Amino acid sequence: MRLVKNLTFQVVVAIIAGILVGVLWPGVGSHLQVLGTTFINAVKMVIAPIIFLTIVVGIARMGNMKKVGKVGGKALIYFEVVSTVALIIGLLVAHFFKPGSGLDPAKMPSGNISQFTSGAGSQMNWGEFFFNIIPSNVVDAFARGDILQVLFFSVLFGVGLSALGKKGEPLVQFFDQVSHVFFKIIGYIMYAAPIGAFGAMAYTISNFGLQTITPLIKLMLSVYTTMALFIFVVLMLICKVSGFSLFTYLRYIKDEILIVFGTSSSEAALPRMMDKMERLGCEKSVVGLVIPTGYSFNLDGTSIYLTMSVIFLAQVFNVPLGFGQLVAILLILMLTSKGAAAVTGGGFIVLASTLTAMHVIPIAGLGLLLGVDRFMSEARAITNLIGNGIATIVISKSEKAFDKEKEKQALAQMRGRESVNSLEGAVSVEHPHLS
Repeated sequence: MRLVKNLTFQVVVAIIAGILVGVLWPGVGSHLQVLGTTFINAVKMVIAPIIFLTIVVGIARMGNMKKVGKVGGKALIYFEVVSTVALIIGLLVAHFFKPGSGLDPAKMPSGNISQFTSGAGSQMNWGEFFFNIIPSNVVDAFARGDILQVLFFSVLFGVGLSALGKKGEPLVQFFDQVSHVFFKIIGYIMYAAPIGAFGAMAYTISNFGLQTITPLIKLMLSVYTTMALFIFVVLMLICKVSGFSLFTYLRYIKDEILIVFGTSSSEAALPRMMDKMERLGCEKSVVGLVIPTGYSFNLDGTSIYLTMSVIFLAQVFNVPLGFGQLVAILLILMLTSKGAAAVTGGGFIVLASTLTAMHVIPIAGLGLLLGVDRFMSEARAITNLIGNGIATIVISKSEKAFDKEKEKQALAQMRGRESVNSLEGAVSVEHPHLS
């Protein structure tokens, strides 16, 4: 039956199975993290080569270096504006909804935050962040999977290859063929996506437990509601202005959304998103520049979570924040939130940096968020994923680098697959013996 072979169906079943194992057999689920980690590592293995090949081929075939700079500049401006809107929305909702009011920090479960506070000082060094974009060793950048360093080197390599003109064409064709090999590898890795989602979800439920969210349920609901508002109001408005449907786009990337939900990692879907955006009609060079850059500069979900967490902790510890302090929080997070994805536990390091800079909210309060953070990481990662895909389409359309025919073909194929799955599902219900 085709439905059983459908990736969406498989991942949904795996997530449900992971939750059940975590609740019913926590001792088993606590040892299944290796499944999720192995899957994410397998995806990370090919991210750097895919980014390099996509950018190099895209820039070399674009030929116009002025356009490359224009696309990059436009992407950074878009990222800053939209992520700032996300920060403001998170701040306003938390300020008025007050998810932390009435909670006693002494009665709430707390965790060890030493691994995050130790990195807080370095995260605040904005100049060092920019200096580190330039790799001292290209091989090391690829080995560590540093997206920004790989991106920087790829752009330079693409510019140099483009300058060779016809002499560089054989190399461009070679890289193009190699990129198809890597996307084929990603296709094989995705067969393991349900296993990775199952292991990650079972581990999360087993180790953190549904009971840990009880005292923080108001914060969770606030974060999820705010991210839904951001997607279905702000991003929907952006989609409408740019001339495409948010709901059609969400249907188109539903597999990637489920993979991210199951693994709590937006990187797990990065290679597939690059491939899908290109299939949808976005020019290869735009995809190569926008999506990898967005993973450091366009973290809409992370921005919402950061502002809401800071306000939440202020409310828990009864720290009154005036208008000037709210503006200061916004300005600090506009800087510290950039590059959070490049650091393990980046969200918590950014929070630690922000609280350290403010000197008004106890940094130890971060421990109160550890238990529930895992349950909100899915929402952050999904919002980041959706936002970066929309940014790619918007910038492609604004640069007239969007192929309408490709879009029609991609959406027609999507609807064809949905029709077949629906038909087979109906047959299996009405005539089980036929399935």
